[in-house]
Amino acid sequence: MLSSKNIQYLVSSHAKILSVYGMGNVGGPIIAAWLRVGAKVVGVDISKKLLSEILAGTSHKKEPFLSETFTTSLKNGNFSVTSDGMKASELSDIKIVAIPVDLDSKKIRLGALKSVSKNIGQGLKKGDVVIICPSMPPGTCEKIVLPILEKHSKLKGERDFFLIYNPERIYEGRALQDIEENYPAVVAGLGEESRRIGEELLKVISKKGVISMSSIANAEAEKIFEGVYRDVNIALANELADFCEKMGVNYWEARKAANSQPFCHLHYPGTGVGGLCIPVYPKFVIESATKIGKHLRITEFARKLNDSMPIKCVNDSITLLSKHKIKPSGVKIAVLGLGFRGEVEDSRLSPTYVVVREFLKKGCRVAVHDPYILEDDLLPSSIQLSSDLDSVVNNASLVFISSDHKPYSKLDEESLAKAKKPLLVFDGRNILNRENFKNASLLTIGMR
Repeated sequence: MLSSKNIQYLVSSHAKILSVYGMGNVGGPIIAAWLRVGAKVVGVDISKKLLSEILAGTSHKKEPFLSETFTTSLKNGNFSVTSDGMKASELSDIKIVAIPVDLDSKKIRLGALKSVSKNIGQGLKKGDVVIICPSMPPGTCEKIVLPILEKHSKLKGERDFFLIYNPERIYEGRALQDIEENYPAVVAGLGEESRRIGEELLKVISKKGVISMSSIANAEAEKIFEGVYRDVNIALANELADFCEKMGVNYWEARKAANSQPFCHLHYPGTGVGGLCIPVYPKFVIESATKIGKHLRITEFARKLNDSMPIKCVNDSITLLSKHKIKPSGVKIAVLGLGFRGEVEDSRLSPTYVVVREFLKKGCRVAVHDPYILEDDLLPSSIQLSSDLDSVVNNASLVFISSDHKPYSKLDEESLAKAKKPLLVFDGRNILNRENFKNASLLTIGMR
């Protein structure tokens, strides 16, 4: 059984082994954090492409220090990768689950979590520690994960092994920094011993220490509430921005002044909310509430409003075309940005997919530009996706800013010279400098 005295030893370079299941946007930074304190880590993932990229030193390009840490640790023997989850469980003493829990239509997908739990259970030994990191509805860890671990290990939680919940708290593009420096780690355990072990373990990589919670369900709720808060407040921003457009008010100027008051924190409006966090967590809460006969009016309305934003922005763009007597049928639209937000290579649940679909419904032709995403399987095969801005905007009747990638903030009329004249631009992220578009027709969300 682990004790406070040997926890630091357990994560040292000469001690026992950690396995991390899922080496993507969450698991990758978690692995790097442990490697940087001298732990030995086995990384587990079913993606052959990701395994190859890690071995080649080309993975996680937008996350500072990850690829370099992996390469160094592969060479010194502290890091290895595999697709064999059961073997990794047999080899390791601490198992960290970092695979995503997401939605398929309106149903929560737990298949990957169940599969990983089974693999871990098959290799689980007395005294082992299991740490669960995905964001998920309250009760999932104890009602879904624990029974699978106990069934396949023939062991009992808290008596024979220790179960800890430590929700990931990262922002893509600075994930390792978030783990190591920016936020305290949230920790809960199946019992008192699990919780104590979790506290001691997470203190090793979290300079901000830990927030210890009384139950796993409370910690699960904490994590999804973070996402619900942001989704609801983005919806408020979108609603107020729409109000400002109709009233002839500049939302951005009003927002800046309002936020000078410390109790006000108005968010950014935009073309939509993407990624596997903010659009997903409210649906976890909504589905859980439905099961107990509860109707979450504010949360549900916010989600619907944010889902409607790509359609609203496309309609506003079509109105801009109409003002210049341009019919949408057959015209080319240059959509800039496939990432679900600025400066990420991740397009999961990106509002750009809806933007493209809506323009196609209007009879438009569409080309998509992204400086970081060079290939994509979800865009229709007829859609051009390129990192060459000139080819995307060439002969375009309208340029639509969908993601707030930093390079777009430097655009000017000359950058878009290959587009048709008059130059029409819809800025769905308020990222453009209006001084650079004095001779263009620029429509910005939140102002008219």
